[in-house]
Amino acid sequence: MTEPLLSIRDLCVDYVTDRGPVRAVDRVSLEVDRGEILGIAGESGSGKSTLAQALLRILPAPAVISGGEVHFEGRDLLSLTENELRALRWKRISMVFQSAMDALNPVTTVGEQIIDTLHAHSTITAGAARARAGDLLEMVGINRGSLDAYAHQLSGGMRQRLGIAIALALEPSLVILDEPTTALDVIVEREILEHIRALQRQLGFAVLFITHDLSRMLQFSDRVAIFYAARLVEVAPAAELRRAARHPYTQGLLRAFPSVHGGAVELTSIPGAPPSLENPPTGCRFHPRCERAVDLCRECSPELRQLAPGHSAACHLAE
Repeated sequence: MTEPLLSIRDLCVDYVTDRGPVRAVDRVSLEVDRGEILGIAGESGSGKSTLAQALLRILPAPAVISGGEVHFEGRDLLSLTENELRALRWKRISMVFQSAMDALNPVTTVGEQIIDTLHAHSTITAGAARARAGDLLEMVGINRGSLDAYAHQLSGGMRQRLGIAIALALEPSLVILDEPTTALDVIVEREILEHIRALQRQLGFAVLFITHDLSRMLQFSDRVAIFYAARLVEVAPAAELRRAARHPYTQGLLRAFPSVHGGAVELTSIPGAPPSLENPPTGCRFHPRCERAVDLCRECSPELRQLAPGHSAACHLAE
């Protein structure tokens, strides 16, 4: 067995408040293999983006990593100095953020933003950096003539492609996509995801793909991890999850999203709302919304356990 590219063990992230710490990521363990696309799905506030920011150690205050281990390419990310992290970000791990317009500098041209990224991590000459920037734009489907344009002059889809170009500028081995198609129409969304998939096959990088759209994730990912209320509740290959999800929450998500394959089916929403992380319910955090919950679910928190090869779920009734 080869060592995974990224290994997360019992990671915890807290938001420190006047009323005490609020745990936003609770003992999460995951692995990402080289060249793999791992999807992370869950409702808003489940901890998906917090996990991604923790990996790059760019958590905004008052968030703190309060426990666990993160190893990437054999290095302990949580023990690196700020200078060591700065050398690693974008060169080995990069990220495409939710809102491309907010992530781009509005007073700097498209070309300058790519060139600055190249200069920050290499000794490339000015001419070579501009040529490389043009190549990156063309790689994501943007004419190299847009190098002198500003972000506000590009469409939403083009800005998102620009974010992808910057993320791939230094050929990292892991790219984190945090809701990369938010606010885009479904046609542009599909084009961008298909383009990322083609680039991933061509360049061989791994992807951590974060979204709340489970149907799109199942189409795009090799494996899928489901988050609920700061905890990991199910992990399985995408095809297996679509065919035989074991956790009631995952089953509810599948019923709530239209399938990209097959005929029309009636959609049903999950009753209730996610719990407050300031005062989460005892036992299984999903039990107040679960139609199958029994006393054990209310009293004892289930551990994530393997039910089949590569398929794990945190549910007392999963079998």
